[in-house]
Order: sequence, then structure tokens, then C-alpha cells
Amino acid sequence: MDFLDVLRQPWPWWVSGPLIGLTVPALLLLGNKAFGVSSNLRHACAMLPTKVSFFRYDWRRQGGWNLMFAAGVIAGGLLASQLLPATSGPEPAAATTAALEGLGFSLSGAFLPPELFGSGVFTQPLTLALLLLGGGLVGFGARWAGGCTSGHAITGLASLQLPSLIAVFGFFAGGLVMTHVLFPLIFAPGGA
Repeated sequence: MDFLDVLRQPWPWWVSGPLIGLTVPALLLLGNKAFGVSSNLRHACAMLPTKVSFFRYDWRRQGGWNLMFAAGVIAGGLLASQLLPATSGPEPAAATTAALEGLGFSLSGAFLPPELFGSGVFTQPLTLALLLLGGGLVGFGARWAGGCTSGHAITGLASLQLPSLIAVFGFFAGGLVMTHVLFPLIFAPGGA
């Protein structure tokens, strides 16, 4: 197994976790920057001529570096997908596979069910409605919480901010409710 084969495998938590954790001190050294991605939509809107006061500010001073970071995330993802395609994905837990099959999804060797992540889902009205509703709720929630999961969970918790701790509890609670309550209701056989 050569070096590229090692990079193509999913990285264990004890490698990726510390690398993510090192972003906070690195950003502090680079000028007391806060890590987060959700504010980039506001910065992108501020680049456009607008009469909305929420978008009228000096985005170059406040968010220029963050927009470059977001562009790097996209470019890095594209490069990694082309240069380091995964030879195999992580195996879902047996309970997850059984739960998804019970709702009518087939993993059939794929990590992501094609019924949820295949290109054909964009022609289904329910899927489009869920994507629009979910995207709107995520955007509203990130704005209301003063940041997204990455900003609160990485920078906010590292700097011991109580609002970030409360937001992270909210993110996890919302994820648990979606996974264990709403998802089975939406996709139950013969359901909505």
C-alpha cells in the first residue's frame, strides 16, 4: 500500500480531530480570526449592490479571508475527489442499514442510499420541498444562532463561549429529532 492509497482511506478520528482542533490556534496566530462558514453567504451578498442594510458593510475587511477559505474548501474537495478518489467508504452500522432497509432504502454496497442521494431525487417534489425547507431552516438557524456548527463547535467551544455550548446542544438535539422522529415519519412505508 503506497502513500496515495493511505490518503484514499477514511482518516481515523485521532488524525482528523487534532488537525481540525489546530485550526483554532492557527487562526488566532493569523490575526484573531474566528472559524466559520455560514457568514460567507452574507459576505457574498454584500459584494453585490443592494439597498438592504444588513448586507451593506465593508465585506473586504470583515470577510475577505473567510471567502478565500470557503473557496479553498470547494477547490480542495474537487481536487481530492479527482486526485484521491476513495477506494472504499466507511461501512454503515448494521443497525443503520437495517433501519434504512426497513424504510425502503437500499444501500446495495453504497454508503449513501441512491433513493436519497442519486441524481433522480431532484425530480421528486417531496425531495425538492425538503431541500428547500431544510436549507431555509439551516440558514435561518445559523443566522439566529450567530454562526454555524463549525463556527460554534470549533471556535466557540475552544474559546469557552456559553452561547456556543448552547448552540451545539441545539444542533445535536435537532439532529437527534430529525434522525429518530421526523425522518422515520417522512419516509415510513405508506406514510407522507
